Amino acid sequence: MAFRQALQLAACGLAGGSAAVFFSAVAVGKPRAGGDAELRVVEPPAWAGAARPGPGVWDSNWDRREPLSLVNLRKRNLEPGEEELASRLDHYKAKATRHIFLIRHSQYHVDASLEKDRTLTPLGREQAELTGLRLASLGLKFNKIVHSSMTRAIETTDIISKHLPGVCRVSTDLLREGAPIEPDPPVSHWKPEAVQYYEDGARIEAAFRNYIHRADAKQQEDSYEIFICHANVIRYIVCRPD
Repeated sequence: MAFRQALQLAACGLAGGSAAVFFSAVAVGKPRAGGDAELRVVEPPAWAGAARPGPGVWDSNWDRREPLSLVNLRKRNLEPGEEELASRLDHYKAKATRHIFLIRHSQYHVDASLEKDRTLTPLGREQAELTGLRLASLGLKFNKIVHSSMTRAIETTDIISKHLPGVCRVSTDLLREGAPIEPDPPVSHWKPEAVQYYEDGARIEAAFRNYIHRADAKQQEDSYEIFICHANVIRYIVCRPD
């Protein structure tokens, strides 16, 4: 299924109209009726490889977990009948849905020269408090919080976690901010070196492959997972070429 099929994206204006916290939910898992929406044509970045369908064609195996791709028809050196094939496909089908919440870190001190000194501003701390309260009010049983290892993401996670006691936390370098893909159209205020796109793009693509996928076939219940990271990482996850 298209992981963006159930995408709900909202830029939360918190504390006086600031939109520093981005809050989105992506449902990834069980197939839904009605098919995929019309797709726009997007060329993938060069480092992503070319093993994808042509422009405008949805790749049902976008996360390499499409049941048919996991069934080895040659394993027994026979052509399975329809019933046997259906049974084997069912074994690999997702039975549950992963609900993924993507949250951008709160406002931080952008002028600090060192990353460790780019801490949250008072407004940023208020934004994180309000986000934590909002998440807690949803009444969901969150399974985990995965966050970037950068200071502003850690501090945002610290505050949000106070409102979600008992939810385990996982820190990862894969979700650190970066330049995953050259902006189109170009922007004048932000021009990383070409090598940065190459290096950051591969890392953030690795984050996508590692964290954004349909539920494992062994997962029996829906899960609710929070990812606290950065604007470019979230943009890439939501807008990534199929």
